[in-house]
Amino acid sequence: MAEIVTPKSKGKVKVFDTEEDLAVSLAKYAADLSNQISQERGSFTVVLSGGSLVKSLRKLLEQPYIDSVDWSKWHVFWVDERVVPKDHPDSNYLLAYNEFLSKVPIPTGNVYAINDALSADGAADDYETCLKHLVKTKTIDQSQISGFPKFDLMLMGMGPDGHIASLFPGHPLVQENKKWVASINDSPKPPPERISFTLPVINSSANIALVVAGAGKATAVHVALSDVSNSEVLPVQLVEPEGELSWFLDKGAASKL
Repeated sequence: MAEIVTPKSKGKVKVFDTEEDLAVSLAKYAADLSNQISQERGSFTVVLSGGSLVKSLRKLLEQPYIDSVDWSKWHVFWVDERVVPKDHPDSNYLLAYNEFLSKVPIPTGNVYAINDALSADGAADDYETCLKHLVKTKTIDQSQISGFPKFDLMLMGMGPDGHIASLFPGHPLVQENKKWVASINDSPKPPPERISFTLPVINSSANIALVVAGAGKATAVHVALSDVSNSEVLPVQLVEPEGELSWFLDKGAASKL
């Protein structure tokens, strides 16, 4: 593992020889935060994305973490979701359930999926209402700076085009700064109907891990972490959390740095 020095605003950058090494380090990082924050505040709020991110969490299912993590304190959310039934192959919930959630003893009531019976607009409003209730009951922390919810750990992947959550390059949703959760009906990547946390919610997080593997994403990683000026700002370049940003890259993803 090598650490790359970048401007402070771009976070800590760790590069691993293999995706397997990355997954081992990511598990320790998440478990350490879980243990520290669970003791401090009695709950640990974790936000997942879809895609390859969930597979990168597989080492949490092994010793020592499967037994040492206090899973009862975990509250799990999604940074974005496709507006499809929960048993649909495109569902981020289904992916997380099959690969991760079904294998750890997180209480069912602590897993917050969208209401898949609603339209994209309705599901976004409903999810925001749910978050507001959990901030009120102090399950989710609140940023003293922005007033937005302050999640303990946000685990996100990134697309080859530099998109994060369902915030795509050049899409007006990237500019949304009032809502906590927004809907999108014209996603450039199928399926078209989704909900997504907005950038201010993402950036109010206490800890963000950007987990990126594969040479197909090397160009976007290079743009995000170097000082090159490109005409179009990628959504991943706008990730600047109140707390700590950590990049977990494999050699392929870091190959242009």
